[in-house]
Amino acid sequence: MELNSLKPGIGSTHNSKRIGRGQGSGKGGTAARGHKGAKSRSGYSQKAGFEGGQMPLYRRVPKFGFKPVYRVEYKPINLYTIQELAEKKGLSVITNEILLENGLSSKGDLIKVLSSGELKLKLDITANAFSDAAIAAIEKAGGKATKA
Repeated sequence: MELNSLKPGIGSTHNSKRIGRGQGSGKGGTAARGHKGAKSRSGYSQKAGFEGGQMPLYRRVPKFGFKPVYRVEYKPINLYTIQELAEKKGLSVITNEILLENGLSSKGDLIKVLSSGELKLKLDITANAFSDAAIAAIEKAGGKATKA
């Protein structure tokens, strides 16, 4: 084998179309661009979102609302959920980690305890936020609400 005998594998290369190189090429004249119109001219580029003159989607769909930049989003956990968990697992302390282990929250969630349901057990609950009614219910049951 010699360097001068090397050739690409069969079918691995192909000739590119020589557009606009005379009538004999079959792609002369209009250079496969059709007749007239913006697309046949040099320098044409279609705007992003252009739909052929039809009103584009980004203008058809109405815009409304906004997202506040500094909004803090909490994952709500109700007292009845905490009550069920504490009874099932025999817990006296509830933290974000325990809620994470039991699939009630995801990693990085901020937890807010809400007052829906009844708390019968004395529990020490640690969370990122509490509703006023939840704090009252926890303390009424003899527990303690601690903000993390």
